[in-house]
Amino acid sequence: MKKFILYILPIALYVVACSEPSQLDLVVDSEDSAKASIVSVSASGDEKSYTFNVGIESSETGCAQYADWWEVISEDGTLIYRRILAHSHVNEQPFVRSGGTIDITEGQIVIIRAHMNTSGYGTDVFKGSVSQGFTKTTLTSNFANDLANQAPLPNGCAF
Repeated sequence: MKKFILYILPIALYVVACSEPSQLDLVVDSEDSAKASIVSVSASGDEKSYTFNVGIESSETGCAQYADWWEVISEDGTLIYRRILAHSHVNEQPFVRSGGTIDITEGQIVIIRAHMNTSGYGTDVFKGSVSQGFTKTTLTSNFANDLANQAPLPNGCAF
């Protein structure tokens, strides 16, 4: 019996290792882990001329996979402002980058979200206004995805 097990065990391990992934494996390996998430937002300045400081967390590997911009959009999905990120932030996670001037009113509700060069927009965003503050929320994965083709767009990655 021991000899039988010694012969069968390697074959069984080989069959299991070479089998097709299960649905569970496909879910675990989804692109969600490669999305950029907004983790903080603050604003300063004057009405119609704000500067935003935006914190982003992303699984960057260098220019092959990095957060290439963050943007401010209206509730209906109109692009208000886009801050291009010209390089990766592999060893700086999460990182904060400022941008502006952003032409919004103090009470205008906006959404701040980030984009990865490989996987598109993340769904973890911040929403709010300068007067009321910004809170974390989640968007649907297809909300205003057409903005990914709207200028300004990055023209490369420095490092």
